Amino acid sequence: MYAALLNNQLVLAVTEAQSQSKMLAKNNYICPQCKQRVKLIIKEKSAYFKHFPSNNNLSGEKEEHALSKAILKNALLEAKFNAQTETSLANGQLRADILVNSKLAFEIQCAPLSKLEFIKRHNLYKNIGVADIWIVGKRHYLLQEIKKSQLIFFRKNKLWHDYYLEILPKQKILRLKYNVQLEPITSKVHYQIENFVISSYGLAKLWHFKPILKQYCVDPRTQKNYLQLQLTQKTIKGMKIANQLYQRNLTIDELPPTIFSNFRRVNSCNNVITFLHQM
Repeated sequence: MYAALLNNQLVLAVTEAQSQSKMLAKNNYICPQCKQRVKLIIKEKSAYFKHFPSNNNLSGEKEEHALSKAILKNALLEAKFNAQTETSLANGQLRADILVNSKLAFEIQCAPLSKLEFIKRHNLYKNIGVADIWIVGKRHYLLQEIKKSQLIFFRKNKLWHDYYLEILPKQKILRLKYNVQLEPITSKVHYQIENFVISSYGLAKLWHFKPILKQYCVDPRTQKNYLQLQLTQKTIKGMKIANQLYQRNLTIDELPPTIFSNFRRVNSCNNVITFLHQM
């Protein structure tokens, strides 16, 4: 959000960042649409307004987190695991949501989580020899495009390839999204889905799940048109690619056809960037 109301006047975030000082947080900026208070966020190269966290959202996430832990722990106990919640590890530096056994822990993430905090917690688990499996709540559900904040929750194995685990506590379901792949050029994501009831039986099915992986197809023309649009509109992505094409004296039509047809892994650059970097 790049503009907000201040004393019933529309102000720009960039202008406010340049003209204000340490008293910024005390200014009563208002969202022009919902009329709720917003705060001014200033970063090195940008400034914008952001809504304050909703108390309803926070309480909802706490309830979702507590319920998720309870039903998953009960299912693990039913499956004869000595599962414990909120177990202190790493000399008190880490508290596991659910410690399944001495080698495995589940982390259920319903609230926002920074990459820095994730890395800290993940490394603590690694240092004490405990595998950490992350399961996300509603806020982090994977939809049609992958957000940067979701990348930390992906895992990979031979059977499922890149996969993502979600929990629906009220329905008592674990939702596995597996064989996750990105389209060649766009940020659209493709995946397969399998639901497992949160019970000893459902967990056993999850442990032994051996799916048949789909081979995704995409229309290369759609990918090529998307790239052309990025160049025409001079987006950040478009300008970056246009510059590299120019340096190599190439046009879009001279790029290999496989660039527009081959899917790519999670957390990888689009195929054009990858190809140009390899030249």
